[in-house]
Amino acid sequence: MKRKISFLLNGSPVAMEVDPSRRAVDVLREDLGLTGTKEGCGSGECGACSILVDDVVKLSCIMTAAQLEGRKIVTIEGVGQDGELHPVQRSFVERGAIQCGFCTPGMVIAAVGFLKENPDPTREEIRAGMSGNICRCTGYEKIIDAVEDAAAKIRGGGSGG
Repeated sequence: MKRKISFLLNGSPVAMEVDPSRRAVDVLREDLGLTGTKEGCGSGECGACSILVDDVVKLSCIMTAAQLEGRKIVTIEGVGQDGELHPVQRSFVERGAIQCGFCTPGMVIAAVGFLKENPDPTREEIRAGMSGNICRCTGYEKIIDAVEDAAAKIRGGGSGG
């Protein structure tokens, strides 16, 4: 049975009829066309489906559509503002932290959420903060470099979201 849910998605209000038990990742990708959010494992283990829910990193593959109700949702499509990349996105590009790109949206979302909580992290804190996101290509050092660089950009007055 469908139910109306309403939420703020990447700064815009959304109201839709949906089965409340449907997975949030499916609603985002299939119903709303936001395919930047990836499904890797489907069981909350890899982080590819990470989104921000009220500025907290959540795994959309283990969330239901009902859990979106009344929330502020940010997907990878909503991280940058006014056509500009977010400092985390810029740093991922500049530091070569992208290879195949499948994990990148989830990594960027995780980094954005992490840096909101800890704007001046050590490398070890970055490593721990990003630990729920799996990448099979980069070996993580470039990702850690990118998050460290983004933290410096944000602290230095860049558009830190």
